[in-house]
Amino acid sequence: MDLGIAGKRAVIIGGSRGLGYAVCEALASEGVDLVVFARDRLRLDACRQALRREHGTTVDVCAGDLSKDEDVSRLADVAAQGQGAQILILNTPRPPSPMRDFLDETEQARWDAAYQHQLHGALLVLRTLTPLVARSGWGRVIAITSASVKQPMPRHAISTIFRAGVQAALKHLAMEVAEQGVTVNAVAPATIVTPTFETFHNLGERIAKVPLKRAGKPGELAATVAFLASEHAGFISGQTIQVDGGATLALC
Repeated sequence: MDLGIAGKRAVIIGGSRGLGYAVCEALASEGVDLVVFARDRLRLDACRQALRREHGTTVDVCAGDLSKDEDVSRLADVAAQGQGAQILILNTPRPPSPMRDFLDETEQARWDAAYQHQLHGALLVLRTLTPLVARSGWGRVIAITSASVKQPMPRHAISTIFRAGVQAALKHLAMEVAEQGVTVNAVAPATIVTPTFETFHNLGERIAKVPLKRAGKPGELAATVAFLASEHAGFISGQTIQVDGGATLALC
């Protein structure tokens, strides 16, 4: 299927590895030019070289911390160059490890660190980059959150609470930019294979709870994001799409 977005330009937050990199690959394979933002400059350079080699797309990179105003402003300057950007993919870092239940989250430093990168940084990116996306009268804003925002999972308290805040912001944003031709959606994954997935102490238990009885693949999540970024998804906005193997039973 031709997604109709060849020649568009996308900003991908946290795009140098894991799910973010899978999204970069999915969009690059559709002919989308990329601006990839992450903290590790060396990893970003490797990401740019691999994407150019495999997909022939134009890739700009920007190293920085999404919780810092000056870094996000610098990203906006990069994204505004040339044709600007029409697609924004928000992919925030994981919460502090080990993950804990709510009543066990008694260390203020863990709450502060997670707030900065999972909520404050997310809101900063959305406020700074969405006006750029909306300039052309066509745009897509997609956040990768978590299935736990609909159905809380054990030991995911910090992740659930702050990502639910991101979801609330997306609801407001979807209404505010709709008349500018911008759709706003979330993709909510769970039990997807990533570099950190194998470190979970309860890996077998988590897979056993998935109705499909397997872990998801990064490409499956990325394909969902790419579809929401496409011309075909132009009448989908203000929605959360679960990518969790049926673990969240949300049909209604």
